[in-house]
This record gives sequence, C-alpha cells and structure tokens, in this order.
Amino acid sequence: MKWLNEWQPAFLMVGIGFALAISNVLLKKVVDEGIDHLVLITYRSSISIVFLAPMAYFWERKSRPKLTSGFVCHLFLSAMLGATITQYLVLLGMQNTSVTYTCAFVNVVPVITFLMALPFGLETVDMKSKSGRAKVLGTFVCVGGAMLLSLYKGMQLTNFPESRETASVHTANNPVNWLSPNSKSERWTIGTIAFVASMIVWSSWYLLQAKIGKTYPCQYSSTVIMCFFGAIQSALLSLATNQDYSSWLLKGKV
Repeated sequence: MKWLNEWQPAFLMVGIGFALAISNVLLKKVVDEGIDHLVLITYRSSISIVFLAPMAYFWERKSRPKLTSGFVCHLFLSAMLGATITQYLVLLGMQNTSVTYTCAFVNVVPVITFLMALPFGLETVDMKSKSGRAKVLGTFVCVGGAMLLSLYKGMQLTNFPESRETASVHTANNPVNWLSPNSKSERWTIGTIAFVASMIVWSSWYLLQAKIGKTYPCQYSSTVIMCFFGAIQSALLSLATNQDYSSWLLKGKV
C-alpha cells in the first residue's frame, strides 16, 4: 500500500476542497439571511471548540507540550489572521458576489501561499524535477481557472435569480436599489477587493501555521486554542461595533 501513503496528502486535500465547497454554500445561505458577520464567526468558532475540545483532550493529553507565553501569542495572532479577519473578509466578499466566485478565489490561496513561502525558504522550486514542474504547472492552472470564473462575460451559466429574501435583506440594510446594474457592479467590486485582501491574509496565516505546527505538533489542541481566541476576538468586535443585541438571536433556518 505504498502508493496509498504517497497519495494520501492529495486525497486529503481533495476532501478538504469538497468540504470547503459545501461550507461555502451553507455560508452563502446564512449570509443571505442577514446575520451579522462577526456574530456568525463567533458561533462558528464556538461550535468548533465544542466539537474539537474532547478530541484534543483524549487524543493529545499525553503528548501535549507545555504552553509558553510566546506560543500563546502566536496562537492569538493565528486566530486574528485565520479565524477573525480572514473569515470576516470572506463573508463580506461572499455577501456581495456569489458562491462560485468565492470558490474561485479560494483556489488562488495555494498560489499566493506558494509565492509568499518562496522568500522564506518554506517552499523550493527545482525545474529539473517533476515536483518542481508540477508546482509551476499547478500555479498556472489555479490562476487560469480563477481568472476564467472571475472574468467570464458570456451567457449566464445558471437560471437562479436573486431570491426575494436576499433582495429584501439588501434593501433593508441599504436604501440603494441593490438590483440595479450600477449597484450590482459596485457590490462585485467591493466583494472582489474583500476577497483579494482575505486571500493575502489567509496565505499569511498558512505561513504562520507552518511555524506553529513545527513548534507545537498537537493540531487539535492548537486549533481549539485558536478557535477560543477567535471567538473572543469576534465577539468583542461585534459588541463594540453593533449595539443591536437581537442579532445574536438565531431564527428560522439559520
């Protein structure tokens, strides 16, 4: 089963890709209901803590190294980059664009991470080897696919108009007619800027996670701590920027 061990990382990444796609579809449904983004991030991080904490406790209690102040600071920064800022920017971009557009930008993350990792020596490119050529080819494929989905100007690929619920939410939040051509163009511009910023922050988070993984190899425990910090950060930011406490109440299908 040597081939299975060699291809296991690839199979896992494909599985993560499917999970992200499903997650984006569900997030789009929730965002269209008008929920506050920081409230959503707080709930997501809190649910992650409840789900992962027992796994971290039972599976890593004997191998968990001692937490140092420096490592706690790294996890706090990791939560700020990966759990708070990135999620907020992705949700902002998703609210103003579409699920497909979101997935297109998600596919650019490996490329940005790869380019940012080169100066730090975390990635290498040897054009004489198959792996080096595969990395370069994968970079062009990711960028080309993202550009195709982003810049496509042909006929409409789907026949699903914006729902009445979504339109009413947008109208309630902004007096501008969200369904007008100019407003739609402005929304996509805002969404694109948010996505570009989120991809840069997300890629920076991956570089930080690479360092954290080497110094603290207990993935479940570090993820629980990161989610804990992320929940606190997003909750405090939400309370500071939005005094409408009714936004914390989940209703209907949310």
